[in-house]
Amino acid sequence: MIIKSFELNRTSLEKYNFFLFYGENNGYKEEIIQKIVQKIKIEKITYFENEILPSSEVFFNSLTSKSFFETEKLIVVNKVTDKFKNIIDEILEKNIKDITIILDADELSKKSKLRNFFEKEKSLVCTPFYQDNYQTLARLASDFFQKKQVSVSREIINLIVERSNGSRQHLNNEIFKIDNYLLDKKKITLDVVQKLTNLSENYNVTELVDNCLAKNKNKINKIMNENNFSNDETIMIIRTFLSKTKRLYLIKKELEKGINLENVIINFKPPIFWKDKELVKQQVKLWSYENIQNLITEISDTEFNIKKNIANSLNILQDFIYTQSEIVSN
Repeated sequence: MIIKSFELNRTSLEKYNFFLFYGENNGYKEEIIQKIVQKIKIEKITYFENEILPSSEVFFNSLTSKSFFETEKLIVVNKVTDKFKNIIDEILEKNIKDITIILDADELSKKSKLRNFFEKEKSLVCTPFYQDNYQTLARLASDFFQKKQVSVSREIINLIVERSNGSRQHLNNEIFKIDNYLLDKKKITLDVVQKLTNLSENYNVTELVDNCLAKNKNKINKIMNENNFSNDETIMIIRTFLSKTKRLYLIKKELEKGINLENVIINFKPPIFWKDKELVKQQVKLWSYENIQNLITEISDTEFNIKKNIANSLNILQDFIYTQSEIVSN
């Protein structure tokens, strides 16, 4: 059955044991997963689909085996595709009790067998998570300050949303910094927010991604040589790549409607600031629609490899960056 993302907060999720969450809004998906964990009060076990498929018997044994202290299990499976439908069919056929399974997928087409199955079965929950728009992110930022009982200007809200690059995950990161600052304070100024959300490494990450998409090799080399990015920062960098590439995708989509590039940039939400306009124009010229689609897939694959090989994540990221800077648009 389909339950829309905004309906989940008023739905008794503990009544269900099988969930399919799909779409690009990973920040929102993670929020809902955490709420489910808190409601049923058990620790989650996380897998990736490619860990389960080659050894499904081991996975099924883990579902049925419980320690003396376990009463039920919550399992989250990431990067799920249609290949996982056979596993779900078998779990339902065997009627395995006391488990809750959450499938976390990227985009699933209307033809997806897994999506169609979850949409039609009343005992299963299927929820699409679409990317947040500028207004939604602004509302989330405003709600945070209201709960903290801190009065802020619209300029502060706009700045925080701008720094989040259209990502709820990034927005939550910025709010986390501000929340720590407000532990013993009831006021915050624009200057303070600029400093908290405008660390040099944030600039470097954004600059690195923008110049990679613009194929400015000299600038890329300079940024890579001057910064000692940590393994932990690789996820932030690859997520920034995804956000910026999706922005490029949406711009290309608007251009296909015959809209002038200048007008697309001026009216784009969240706003593209004047200092970034020339870089964006350069990116639009260099990347074909098809190459952008391929890049989004490559970014997802790279993020998966980074998470699986965190000790080698910097090398994986570096290979990805230099490979993309060489691609020539068709």
